[in-house]
Amino acid sequence: MKKPLRRIILKLSGEALAGRLEHGIDPERLKAFGTEIGEITELGIQVGIVIGGGNIFRGSAGESAGFDRVSGDYMGMLATVINGLAVQSQLVTQGNTARLYTAISMEPVGQRFERTTVMKSMAAGEVAILTFGTGNPYFTTDTAAALRGVELEADALLKGTRVEGVYDADPVRVSGATRFEHLSFDKAISLQLEVMDQTAFTLCRENNLPVIVFDMNRSGNLTRIIKGEKVGTLIEN
Repeated sequence: MKKPLRRIILKLSGEALAGRLEHGIDPERLKAFGTEIGEITELGIQVGIVIGGGNIFRGSAGESAGFDRVSGDYMGMLATVINGLAVQSQLVTQGNTARLYTAISMEPVGQRFERTTVMKSMAAGEVAILTFGTGNPYFTTDTAAALRGVELEADALLKGTRVEGVYDADPVRVSGATRFEHLSFDKAISLQLEVMDQTAFTLCRENNLPVIVFDMNRSGNLTRIIKGEKVGTLIEN
């Protein structure tokens, strides 16, 4: 990826916010994320954040609990708003300016997502926290991140995970799993890698939006990426 990063979408999973906990929000992890994000805004980077809700409720698990798929997905999207409020509060506490947007009308919780408004907010140095997924059931927050990245003309989608990048097998379960430093979207799709869903991969490929998958829990990784260092796995056309 030769283009310097000026505007990014950072995708964080709900599980990442859980940190040491099985569920909910780990205050130490939340503070660490706030510090990492604050560091790159000080470098003049425009930041949009899309966050999952799996630490509170995962929509796909709703069916096994007796909910219909649509209701379960909406419950999961509501969980992303709770996480978004936590991230916004933490960023503001640490001296940053952050604004929360929702994919559906939820005033006074947050402002309804509107492309031009959000782009102006990011250009003014505000961190835009983009919640409630796409606003529709059957779509993951990975797809929401890809969609927002394309809409907001981001230079890259950065997916923060708990491992170093994309592997040919789950590195937590498979000893000796090999990490990819670089992948094409076509190969990522053909290998059916589970780091992102196929819809998100396809949307990024068709709109030439590079994806960097990296370990968000390793201090300084986010800043290193912004500075052009090779961190994690780069996926591009």
